[in-house]
Amino acid sequence: MMMTRPDMPMTELDDLFAQARAVDPVDDAFMARMLADAYDAQPSAAQVIAQPAPGLWARLIDGLGGWPALGGLSAAAAAGVWLGVMPPVALVDWAGQTLGLTETVTLGVGGDVFGLTEG
Repeated sequence: MMMTRPDMPMTELDDLFAQARAVDPVDDAFMARMLADAYDAQPSAAQVIAQPAPGLWARLIDGLGGWPALGGLSAAAAAGVWLGVMPPVALVDWAGQTLGLTETVTLGVGGDVFGLTEG
């Protein structure tokens, strides 16, 4: 049945729901077998208590998102250290121009710098 009007009564659907409510889908023997299987699959209280609590490192790794997140975090940290130790020349120039930083450093006073004379 294809519904073309929203105000059309849904008597056929109501009849199907009434038929479904009238039938008992599960007999008592099946329900008893299913519950027995479910109780057998559950761990006993002794098994639950006997499991050791996770250690500090396991909880820390789980708190960060597990091993995949820890791998991404370590890769980002390695890239940050690399860029901090050996920044590309374009990055240094861009940062200096953007921030307006120009510094002049004079090593020593007068003409004698580390035993070298200007000349």
